[in-house]
Order: sequence, then structure tokens, then C-alpha cells
Amino acid sequence: MSRRDPSAMHIERIAVDESVGRTMPPGLFVEALSGRGVPVERVGDDEEFGPGDAVATFGHRDAFVDADWVHCVRAGYDEFPVSDYEAAGTALTNSTGVHGTTVGETVVGYMLTLARRLHAYRDAQRDREWDLPRYTEPFTLDGERVCVVGLGTLGRGVVDRAAALGMEVVGVRRSGDPVENVSAVFTPDRLHEAVADARFVVLAMPLTAETEGMVAAPTFEAMREDAYLVNVARGPVVDEADLVAALDAGDIAGAALDVFAEEPLPAESPLWGFDEVLVTPHVSAATGKYHEDIAALVGENVEKIAAGDPLTNRVA
Repeated sequence: MSRRDPSAMHIERIAVDESVGRTMPPGLFVEALSGRGVPVERVGDDEEFGPGDAVATFGHRDAFVDADWVHCVRAGYDEFPVSDYEAAGTALTNSTGVHGTTVGETVVGYMLTLARRLHAYRDAQRDREWDLPRYTEPFTLDGERVCVVGLGTLGRGVVDRAAALGMEVVGVRRSGDPVENVSAVFTPDRLHEAVADARFVVLAMPLTAETEGMVAAPTFEAMREDAYLVNVARGPVVDEADLVAALDAGDIAGAALDVFAEEPLPAESPLWGFDEVLVTPHVSAATGKYHEDIAALVGENVEKIAAGDPLTNRVA
């Protein structure tokens, strides 16, 4: 079935699936969505859907394809069977475009933490030790090169903030088209050339068949020994076994990781044990105003449906 034209939809209710609780309090989200001329209600796993329904959800359920429109409250939608939505004529949208600030600030926080050795001082504080760094350990971001792989919303959020701190920014983008504040843009086939001189390599690309396992042993071999990997993309874009091997061998200096192949990160993962690895629980986009950001995006599309205009962030 071809994509359903928004002018053929008439949204009679917005159903907020309880799974949104993985990113924000459902009650606050419902409150932020209310007052838009369409009833909003929380629903559970046993809810059924049909014409006139819009669903806001974190994850996919088969019942959702019976609705007119489903909105994923995060940017990544790889667990949603896009072909099923397309076959049913059900519109599917995601939340890309709202994470540039939060993720950009988090990445800058990672880089500053590693450069200024804040993680080491925090570890020493926990042990009540007055532990001074070696003379050559601390460095500044000013003048260092960062390679940002993926120059969409997330990547550009990193680019602008890194450039403001005086970093030299290069990037990797499928099209190779230039981007503001990026001195050189490489295509993915030149990834190893792009990362070769970077102190930080920041992964901000979507998870696709092409990017899964994209960063593996050859990439770590191409990186500087004093370089750090930062992953705010998706866990499977990195071969974690190769990453652990690179860290063990000293092929790279360390990493800051917010996403993993398996989440939560298993207690037995070697990644927990490296002093030069920062582990955060998939929170780089976290903010106490997330419910407002997503409600605004959903509300925008409610208005577009009413006007018969194309939906923002439509992926199916």
C-alpha cells in the first residue's frame, strides 16, 4: 500500500503507550499533549487501535499498525518493522531533530572530562586520595581535532559546540556535502583517513545495514594511540569485542560510551573495568524537558494532519 496522505487522516485521539515511561513520565507527557483539540489518554499493552487513532510510543507492538499514525518518541526506530507500517498504510514518524542540544552538550562533557582528567579526580575523591596527574596527562580541547561521524542533528550539535571551544572539526557524511563549522567532510569509504589525525572520534550516525559494525579493528588501528572514541549513536555500530581488544592493547587511549550492543550493559562486560572508559546508561539525550520537546513535535504533526500537509520526520 502507498503512503497514506495526511489529508485522508482524521485523528480522533492520541494514545500514549506506557512504554514512553522509559524516557519521560507518561503523566507529564499526557499533560503536555493536552489542549490541542484531540483527546489524549494513556494506554497499556492490551489496547486495540483503529482508524482515527494516533499512538505515541517508545517501542513497537503489532497492534500499532492498525492505527492511522504512530510516533516513536526517540530518534532510533530500527526496532519498528517499517515494511509492515508501509504495507498497512500506517504513518510512522520519529523524534529526530530534537536531540542536538542535549547530545551535543553531553559529548562536550565527555571530551572535557577526559581531557581535563575529571573522571580520574572523581575516582581519587571516592578513595579519599590526593592524586595528582602526570605532567603530560591533562590537555585542552582548544586546537585538538575531533572527527564527527554522522552529520545529522546529533552530529551538528556536537560540531557547533566543539568548534566554539576552538577544536578543529572534520566529519564523515554519506553525501560528502559540506557542513558549517566542519573543515573537511569525508565519505564513509574514507573513514580511516578521516579518523587518522583526530584526538576524538565521535559516532553520531543512525544504525543501518551499512553502519552496523562500521567501527571495528581496522578503524582502531587507523586511530591515534592517544585518541578517544565517543559513541552516542547506537551500540551495534561498534564491534565491542574489537573495542575491548583495542583498549587492552593500548591502540587507543580510552572511550566514552552511552550506547551498547546489549542494554543494560551486562555486569560481566570488560568495558566496566577500564579507568579510561566512561560508561553512561543511554542518557546522552536526557533532559527534564523531554516531554515538552516531544509533545511539541507531536502537536506539530497533529496540526499538519488537520491541514493535509506532509508529516515532519515521516519514515514510513
